[in-house]
Amino acid sequence: MSDQVTPANSNNPLVRRRSIFRSIGPAIIVAAVVLGPGSILTSSKVGASFGLIGFPVVIVSAVLMIAMVALSARLGVVYENSLCDELASRLGRPVAVFIGLTLFTLVAFFQSSNNIALIGGIEPLFGDEPLSFNVRAATLIISNLLIIASLYLVRNLYGSVEGFMKLLMGMMTVAFLVNFVVVIGKPRSFEPVLPAASPDWLPLLGMIGTTFSVGGAFYQAYLVKEKGWGLADVRAGVIDSIVSISLLGIVTSIVLLTSWRIFYGNPTPVTLASVGDVARQLEPSFGATAKVIFCSGILAGALSSFLVNALIGGTVMSDSIGKGSRLQDKWPVHLTVVALLIGMFVAIAAMRNEDSVVPLIMLAQACTVIGLPALAAALIYLGTRPELTGSRKVPGAIMVLAMIGFVVSCVLMFLLAQKIFAKLNPPEVVAISGAMPEQTRADVPRN
Repeated sequence: MSDQVTPANSNNPLVRRRSIFRSIGPAIIVAAVVLGPGSILTSSKVGASFGLIGFPVVIVSAVLMIAMVALSARLGVVYENSLCDELASRLGRPVAVFIGLTLFTLVAFFQSSNNIALIGGIEPLFGDEPLSFNVRAATLIISNLLIIASLYLVRNLYGSVEGFMKLLMGMMTVAFLVNFVVVIGKPRSFEPVLPAASPDWLPLLGMIGTTFSVGGAFYQAYLVKEKGWGLADVRAGVIDSIVSISLLGIVTSIVLLTSWRIFYGNPTPVTLASVGDVARQLEPSFGATAKVIFCSGILAGALSSFLVNALIGGTVMSDSIGKGSRLQDKWPVHLTVVALLIGMFVAIAAMRNEDSVVPLIMLAQACTVIGLPALAAALIYLGTRPELTGSRKVPGAIMVLAMIGFVVSCVLMFLLAQKIFAKLNPPEVVAISGAMPEQTRADVPRN
């Protein structure tokens, strides 16, 4: 196969270096889809609200992600069949369908955030005035149609996606790294003070979820098969996981530390509610062009997530119903198109009327709650089968870290479930004569 990696047991240093370089591929796609606009914005909010507390959280999340991606990569090379086929043969087809449907629903609905981020990256390039709804909708329709056309027309789809993701990851890394180096060398423009109010913990949970993405890790097993790796490439899979996910952790940390340096402890409250707000991170190094530079990074993040996010849902869903798991098969591409169209229509509806998509967002969050532990448990289950012996056995260190990741995913499930329950059941204020609290009665207008 053209993408086959030279075995890593060669004693030639030049061959080893080339082998390491060629090993970087499948996991860089995972890193690119994880490092989307949501990850960039949540890490910025964490840096502004929590300061350096968020830094070790990123490191731990990245380590757990490395282990989960390495586990998935190993399963992809040691098993002859795909993950969902292996689950179906052992636990029954309904279990595989549950995994596929959960992941497909999650990525299909949250594909809308990639569409909205695409507009957020493009819009500031045309001035301060927002684009009209018709222009936004037309932009999304054209962009999605171009991506759909590429799915059917590009012959070596995996190779094209891998090369494009490397380019976009490089763009994001250079932009944020240069800015951080300049920012860290300059004094603060204000005297830092400790925030008086207790910060909202939701951005921190969101950053953990976007860095430790079990859905992205699950897809790694499919990517290594697209790459053509086998048992001889087990070491390559580990190298790929460490290098690529470390890059994800580094870029996330850079964004977080830059936001900490610029925003944390500012006596004037800072609200990072939009791309334009966070673009101020780049002002110290790029001045008036900060918004353009940062929005270019957001645009790169949106593009890196745009196609691969939909591919994850389409491929795993197709595999779960027994319709194929390779990009040359028809059903993974057809279902990827479905995911793209759902995301586009949800985004257009959101731009037209935000209230209309609230139930859809709730459904996507519910799928996240269910999906994270289920996907992690599926990987651990397949990684602990007794027939995996000798060179096919998963190293104990990877399994231990993966099990810790499963526990973390369960904790996230519990915390996110609380958030969803609170949103679905807002507290009601019941005013009863004679039993109304004094503060409430004081706010009631009197005739």
